[in-house]
Amino acid sequence: MRHRVAHRKLGRVTEHRIAMLRNQATSLIRHEHLTTTVAKAKELRPFVERLITIAKRGVSDGAGVKVLHARRLVLHDLQDRDVVGKLFDTIAPRFQSRAGGYTRLLRLGFRKGDAAEVAQVELVGSEFDPKAKTEGSAKAEAAPKPKGVAGRLRAAAERLRGKADSDKENAPVPKGGGTAKGAGAAKQRPKKQGAKGS
Repeated sequence: MRHRVAHRKLGRVTEHRIAMLRNQATSLIRHEHLTTTVAKAKELRPFVERLITIAKRGVSDGAGVKVLHARRLVLHDLQDRDVVGKLFDTIAPRFQSRAGGYTRLLRLGFRKGDAAEVAQVELVGSEFDPKAKTEGSAKAEAAPKPKGVAGRLRAAAERLRGKADSDKENAPVPKGGGTAKGAGAAKQRPKKQGAKGS
């Protein structure tokens, strides 16, 4: 029975896990999106949403004491003062009328190296367009932007698949037009040195 077990351990000791969550929260607030595994993303969501709620408390009240206390509570988890300033100045006022659910988790597929399920965590209201920064602004305006969450999810999945497809297209073609794994292409392994019996 798993009574009173609230969080995932993520294969880390407590100090490492807390440091990882703080680093990911800093990156998420700074860039307003983050790509990580699904398990880490699910652990990151309540961590970041608690910080945003504390920041909203600090923004809503006009008294300077509560604002200062809220900043100190957030600075306990986020060490970067620029990120804390962005949280209090731009992000918390954006979610002032929202009761909760400040983050969105989009599943992108599986990572190529270890087949871990990958997800993108983003703040609601900040629709991330990766092509806008990498390509020229003329190309970004010419291509239709994906509408809604489903369109952005499809675009992210196509980007993941596009990397694998471009690797296949750029692979060298073996001589003779056949495939590299044909009947005559089997490699023979050299025998071990000092092996007995053969």
